[in-house]
Amino acid sequence: MADLVLTTFDWVPEMPRGFVRDLRVRWALEEAGLPYRIASTPSRSKSAKHFMHQPFGQVPWLTDGEISLFESGAILLHLGQRSTTLMSADPRGRSEAMQWLFAALNSVEMASLPWSMAMFFGDTGDTPAWKRLDDFLKARLKHLEPVLAKRQWLAGTFSIADILMADVLRLVDRFDGLADYPACRNYVARALARPAFAKAHADQMAHFAASDRATAPM
Repeated sequence: MADLVLTTFDWVPEMPRGFVRDLRVRWALEEAGLPYRIASTPSRSKSAKHFMHQPFGQVPWLTDGEISLFESGAILLHLGQRSTTLMSADPRGRSEAMQWLFAALNSVEMASLPWSMAMFFGDTGDTPAWKRLDDFLKARLKHLEPVLAKRQWLAGTFSIADILMADVLRLVDRFDGLADYPACRNYVARALARPAFAKAHADQMAHFAASDRATAPM
């Protein structure tokens, strides 16, 4: 089996720590018990090698032998194809996991990320722009709420779809955006209670803390 190498930034500011998207991949690797190692790339001076692996200068990317993959959704799908812990071997179960993986990215995160960025920057005044963002997210959550009220996990058993959807929703929950959607909030709580998430989150936080210590003035 080829070595799996997950590359993330060497350092990020305090605010995004715990939310950098290498966490999604760490979580999946921990759930599957796949051996991997972490590599770092500078966040403040991006190299040609960085853009070769990730053309937008973002993280993460994963190398699997001679394969190099960017975009967290694509990486999760790749890992799901390697492990039945992450995606069912049954064709119907695999199809359901894949459709919800893409729903998390294309239907929910499309609405949640602009909303969360507006919350972060304080652009939430009584303006038409903010109302559109808020209404867009609420419309998505309104339709997701009854789905999550009826099932523990999106594709029957826990899968890559839940890793992505829970990670998308926990950013909304960070800004209390799930207050009126108890099924969504409970779903996030179930996912984040998994030991693999706790390990992935702790490891990411430790990674950036180690960078702080390495660059601290003597």
